[in-house]
Amino acid sequence: MMTVTLPPFEEVALFHGHVCPGLAFGYRASEYAKECLNTGRSADEEMVAIVENDACMIDAIQYITGCTMGKGNLIFRDHGKPVYTFILRNKEKAVRIAQKPSFSQENVFPETEEIHARMAAGTATDADRARMQEIRSAMIEKILSAPLDEIYECKEVTPELPERARIFQSVPCAVCGEPVSEQRARVQDGKVVCIPCFNEYTRGW
Repeated sequence: MMTVTLPPFEEVALFHGHVCPGLAFGYRASEYAKECLNTGRSADEEMVAIVENDACMIDAIQYITGCTMGKGNLIFRDHGKPVYTFILRNKEKAVRIAQKPSFSQENVFPETEEIHARMAAGTATDADRARMQEIRSAMIEKILSAPLDEIYECKEVTPELPERARIFQSVPCAVCGEPVSEQRARVQDGKVVCIPCFNEYTRGW
């Protein structure tokens, strides 16, 4: 594995907007991916990231790896899992990085669950909120300092290369007049409309 150079965590936090354990998890997942694939930041679509959640981790992954929604090399799958697959197109190599359950905040700091329950019920005390802040800070420090293989399991997998991002023409919606990419347009009453203006017809399936 190569030794990678990462931007300071504080710099990634400025992009994201705040410091949190999720951002730290994404920071370390990005580091692991770059080490395992022996690669730098993706300027175009050299690397593809398939992410299985839409939480704070993803901002760190975008910032560090260069896999972004706008370039089309960040693919979101709504599985609600802290799992990330990184693919190198030219080498047809991929790794799947999954967070170990033992490294969750609830397992590292068991009192987290009880405090969260009180916060959700509106019965949390000032001491609870102060303790939660202490836990979050300690968890961030632990994530940033722990060995990567203690946090994540990294496996080489057979890559399923997605199609490269394509640019489509836009057409005006017949209802609102706003431009809509042609591959997202719908036909309604013989006219091209955007998804928000489309009256979907279903019979319960």
